[in-house]
Amino acid sequence: MANASERTDGGRPPLLRWWLVAACVALIFTLSSIPGLAVPGTFEYRDKIAHALEYGGLSWLVWRAAGASWPAAPKLARGLLAVLAISALAVVDEKFQAHVPGRESSVYDWMADTLGASLAQVVSLRREKHGGGA
Repeated sequence: MANASERTDGGRPPLLRWWLVAACVALIFTLSSIPGLAVPGTFEYRDKIAHALEYGGLSWLVWRAAGASWPAAPKLARGLLAVLAISALAVVDEKFQAHVPGRESSVYDWMADTLGASLAQVVSLRREKHGGGA
């Protein structure tokens, strides 16, 4: 098991990858705290696509961090745990948004978050399985 100071995957320490995950989570909650923030445009489901992309990006960062930290762990197990953790985080984010003026909390937003996280894990797993790397 790699520790925080070991360099893996191109010379980057696993701890740096977890800092990127933390920064992404901080960005998500910062955006969630902005009253009345809306995705620009007129496409009806732009909000759901934004949620899926936002949490898909977070999921990809988690895939890379977990892979660098626990390279011997089964990839499928890492992916499933990542989706569960990110989905739980999405619930917390939606509950947080419920208390921000001009924002709403929606089970459909949570579903889009979880779908984006799941798709990113599937794509990452398939890429790594077929030699595309993390």
